[in-house]
Amino acid sequence: MKRQEYVNLENKPKRQRATSGSIVLINVGGYYYYAQILTMYECAFFDVQLREPLEDLSILSHCPVLFIVCLYRDVISSGCWPKVGRIPIREDFLPLPMQYIHHDYSEEEWELYDPNTGAIRPSTREECLGLECCAVWDRRHVEDRLSDHYAGVSCKWTDIMREHFESPLTK
Repeated sequence: MKRQEYVNLENKPKRQRATSGSIVLINVGGYYYYAQILTMYECAFFDVQLREPLEDLSILSHCPVLFIVCLYRDVISSGCWPKVGRIPIREDFLPLPMQYIHHDYSEEEWELYDPNTGAIRPSTREECLGLECCAVWDRRHVEDRLSDHYAGVSCKWTDIMREHFESPLTK
C-alpha cells in the first residue's frame, strides 16, 4: 500500500486576482524583484534587484523598466508572486508597447502586434528591432530572465527570440 502524502495547506500561496496597478513581489534565489500589473496579463518588470523587500513601493515610480511582457493567467492568480501593494500606473507604460511576430518559415513574414487593440499588421525586420516578441511568458521563464539579467549572463528564453534577428534567413 502506498503511503499517503499530505499537503501543508498553510504554506500554499493564496490565490489572487490580477488588478491593474498592483505590485507583485518576485522572490528568486534570495533576491527580490518587482513588477506592476498593467492589464489583466501584461506586466512591467522594474530594473531593481534587492536583498530585502521594499518598505516604500513608491520608489518604483522612478525605477527604469527592464521589460513589459504578457503572462499566463496563473502566474498572477496562483499567488506565487504575491501582491504587496498598489501604485499609480506611469504614463510611459500606457499605451502598451508594440510587439513583433516573426514566422520562422519565411524571412518576409514580419508583423507588428498592438497589445492595446489586438491589431496585427505586416511589418519589416527593421521596424521590429528592439521590440519584445509577442509571446506569453510563464513564471519560471520570467524568473530566469530576471536572474540572468543581473548575473550578466545570456538568457536562453530571450536568446531564442534574438535568433529571429540573427538567423541567416533574416540578414
